[in-house]
Amino acid sequence: MSSKSGKFLALSGIDYSGKTEKEIRELFYEVLNDGMHGLGFSAYEEGQEPGDTLSEAQIRRRMEIIAPYTKWVRSFSCIEGNEIIPKVAHEFGIKAMAGAWLGDDKEKNDEEIASLIQMGKEGLVDIAAVGNEVLLRNDLTLDELLDQIAKVKEALPGVPVGYVDAYYEFVTHPQLIDACDVLLINCYPFWEGCHLDYSFPYMQNMYYQVQRVAKGKPIIVSETGWPSQGTSYKDSHPSAINFMKYFINAQLWSKKDDIDMMYFTSFDESWKVGAEGDV
Repeated sequence: MSSKSGKFLALSGIDYSGKTEKEIRELFYEVLNDGMHGLGFSAYEEGQEPGDTLSEAQIRRRMEIIAPYTKWVRSFSCIEGNEIIPKVAHEFGIKAMAGAWLGDDKEKNDEEIASLIQMGKEGLVDIAAVGNEVLLRNDLTLDELLDQIAKVKEALPGVPVGYVDAYYEFVTHPQLIDACDVLLINCYPFWEGCHLDYSFPYMQNMYYQVQRVAKGKPIIVSETGWPSQGTSYKDSHPSAINFMKYFINAQLWSKKDDIDMMYFTSFDESWKVGAEGDV
C-alpha cells in the first residue's frame, strides 16, 4: 500500500486493464514522489565510462537530483572517484551501500578492496558490497570470492558485508549465504524473457526462492528494473509504459511488504550501449 496512492497491490500487481496511459503516468509520478528505499547510483556523464575519474562536483550534481526520492544509494566501485560517493551521500542524509567492483584483474581488485576497507573505517559505509555478479561472469572462483568477503568482514567488524549477484547464485551456492551478513540479490524478469504482465509475481518468486534458503538473514533486492527502450528479449518488451508499470508494482510491493530494494538505475548512461546492449 503506498501511503499516497492508497492502491491495493494484488498478487499479480496493479490491474492496469482499463487504465489509460495518462492514468498510469500519473500513478507513476505519485509513486515516484512518495520516495524509494534505494537507487543504483553512478555519476558518469556523457563521454565518460568506467576507468575515467569522477569529480566530486559531478557526483554532487547527480546526488542533488535524486536526494528527494531515495533513502539509500548503491555504488558500484570504490576507486577512480567512486570512493567519494558515500561521503557525498551522507552529506545529503542518504545511506550508502558501497560496492567494490571485482573482476579478473587482481591488482585492481586489491585496490577496490583496500579502498572499501578504508572507507568503512572512516564510517562512510552503511553496507559493504564485495563484488557484483562475479560468479555470473566467471571472473573469480567461488573460493577466491569467499576470501575477499572474509577479508572485508575481518577488517570491518561493525559493517554488514554482502555480495551482489543474480538471485539464483545464492540458491546454487549455500556457501555464499554462510559468508554474507546480508544477501544482495539481482532480480530481472526482463532478462529471463518474462512478459510484462507476469513480471511482478515472477520477481516475487525470485525473492522467495532466496528467502527459503536464507537462514533468516536479511535480503536486499540490490537491482531490479525494466527498460524503457531498446531491443526486446524473448517475451520481454522495453517501452515507456512497461517501465512505468513495472516500477509502480515494484515500489508498491517494497512499501507494502517492507522489501528493501535498490532500483536500477538513477540515470541512463550511453557507455552501457557498447558494453551491455541498447536497453
